[in-house]
Amino acid sequence: MDFEASARDLTTPVKGAKIVPNMSVDELVREYAGCAFGAGRLAEAVDIYYEMLASEKTTKFFGLAGAMTPAGMRGIIADLIRDGHIDVLVTTGANMVHDTVEALGLHHYKGSDCANDIQLRHECIDRIYDVYLPDQHFTDLEEFLQSVYAGLPQEKLSIRQVLTEIGKNLDDDSSILKTAAEMGVPVYCPALQDSVIGLQAWLYKEGNLLHVDAFADMHEFMEICYEAESAGAMLLGGGVPKNYILQSMLVTPKSFDYAIQLTMDRPETGGLSGATLDEAQSWGKVGEDAKSVTVYADATITLPLIVSAVRTRLSKR
Repeated sequence: MDFEASARDLTTPVKGAKIVPNMSVDELVREYAGCAFGAGRLAEAVDIYYEMLASEKTTKFFGLAGAMTPAGMRGIIADLIRDGHIDVLVTTGANMVHDTVEALGLHHYKGSDCANDIQLRHECIDRIYDVYLPDQHFTDLEEFLQSVYAGLPQEKLSIRQVLTEIGKNLDDDSSILKTAAEMGVPVYCPALQDSVIGLQAWLYKEGNLLHVDAFADMHEFMEICYEAESAGAMLLGGGVPKNYILQSMLVTPKSFDYAIQLTMDRPETGGLSGATLDEAQSWGKVGEDAKSVTVYADATITLPLIVSAVRTRLSKR
């Protein structure tokens, strides 16, 4: 228990939100600021994210876990990259698989979480909660990836270099990988093997030369961390992307100055995905004086709200 924030801390009354017609997202979020619970946390996240993006000296890390691209969030991420609001992206192989699928014109479809999954299997339809995609998409993806791998330089490559090459072969402005390749933003995926991109790389490697060094990215990544005058992290979900970003500061004399986590995971199990940002301070990953907040809600709801509100504020600077 934080005894400094006890029942005696009666200085800031809760202020009820006032909703009026034709409010902007930022105006709504400003009303949230007087509220408690998730609304208050969301408003705090907007304040922190605005300060983080407005700071020219802050290197901006973005952790992308969960099924964000199948759910329709990829365009938001691509725009953040395009506008210089993401300097380093760390993500999962699955998110890049589905980004590539969409970039090839192979859509995901709105379905139902109450589906008969055995029937879907017989119809060759895969389900991601309430999103459907045909099995045939992965056949088309295989053809694309095998052609990309065949064109890679026959030398040792990092995972980041492989993803950059995939991005160079895509033609979709909403694609995360294409936008990152165009903007020179590195995309790191420490667990690329845990995805169809990884499976296809293995299949190609069975009969062809492909040398990908899983550790090659780390020197490049650590150089970015060392050179950062200030560092901020926006973390969607947890898992490998969250840990890969936060652990980087363990080998530098620095820590994150800004940290925002959008998650529905709980801390009681001791898992990294649910670990609080306060806990990260005990490791020295997040600074003692850092501005940080965790918003416990579905990131497909909170990310668009946060980005919209912050964009409005940045446009008025």
